[in-house]
This record gives sequence, C-alpha cells and structure tokens, in this order.
Amino acid sequence: MNKLVLLRHGQSQWNLENRFTGWKNVPLTEKGKNEANHAGILLKKNKIKIDVVFSSVLERANRTAEIAMRSAQLENLFENGNLKYEKDQSLNERNYGDLVGLNKSETADKFGKEQVQIWRRSYDTPPPNGESLKDVVDRVSPYFEKKIYPLIIEGKNIIIVAHGNSIRAIMIKVGLYKPEEISTIELPTGSPLCLDYDKNQLIKNYYLD
Repeated sequence: MNKLVLLRHGQSQWNLENRFTGWKNVPLTEKGKNEANHAGILLKKNKIKIDVVFSSVLERANRTAEIAMRSAQLENLFENGNLKYEKDQSLNERNYGDLVGLNKSETADKFGKEQVQIWRRSYDTPPPNGESLKDVVDRVSPYFEKKIYPLIIEGKNIIIVAHGNSIRAIMIKVGLYKPEEISTIELPTGSPLCLDYDKNQLIKNYYLD
C-alpha cells in the first residue's frame, strides 16, 4: 500500500486578511508556519515516509513544504540543507484575475454577494480575466498524468503541497468528487489529507490526526 498526501499550504497573510490571493506571492503567517510544522509532526507520528515532494511555484506552498518535511525529519528529502522537490506552476492556485488582492467582503459589496459566490464556487464560470475551477482541472490534469500518477503506479509515497483549488482539481482527477460536488468541499490549511492506494486503486482517504 502506498500513499498520496494532499496538503494545502499553511495560513498566509492574505488568508488572514480575507483577500483573493491567486498567483500573488504572499508569505505565511506565524500561524501558517505552525500549521506546516504540525503537518510534519503528523507525518512522523503516522510513520509516513515520503519519497517525492511536489509543490506549486508559489512561496506559501514552497515554505509549507520545507517546514513540514523538516518537521517530519525526512532527511532523505534534503540535500545540502535544501529540500529536493519538483515545483511547477501547473499546481498553482486558481488565478482570480481582477479579484486578486481584493477583500472578499468588500468584493461582495461591490459586485453583489450572489455574483461573487458564482465566481468562487461555480465549476466553469471564471471571474473577470481569471480562471474557473474547470480551467484549473484542465491545467492540473496533464501534469498529474505525466509526473505524479506514474509514481503512484510505482508504489511511491508522494506529497503534493499546493492550494485549495489545485487540490480540489486533484480530488476530481482521482475520483474523490464529481465536478458538481466539489464546490461544497472546504480544505483546511495545513492539514494533511491522506489517500491510500492498493495496486493502483484508491481505497480510502482521511485526514491525519
């Protein structure tokens, strides 16, 4: 049995400020750093030995990966003090276009709560100059098929440190949820979601505790 761990980055400064972040580089808060550290502690507690780390190219995900893997004491993943992992923008957060940097409450006041909810939670309606979740699925899927799924077949333990919407896209890709279900799924920051595979078949999923 091998595992695919999905980890949303720890709380960022714009999470704290309730802003649309998208592809903007924003640092982790102290709480976010603590969440990343705790994620690593959970990996160690559950005796999960990670073979390969994937991340987006965004700072908040990269920093979370580095803190978590060091906390998990996975020395095999470090070389000269640096984490060895593959970063790719295919795993980036959804691009929120013209909404990036805006406070979510203020955006609702400006455009209307119903319209903003459609932009945030519909599957195929993008915000102005941004991506829909369907666009994110279309972006993530080829990368997952080429880079990640072959490692699952090989029986590797993999962690993907990414973002709410890129992780939702992976959940759709692996068959955890259908597109019409995904809008109700909330992903906590810094909480490792473990997917267990047996002979290339996904058999269960659960948050580590």
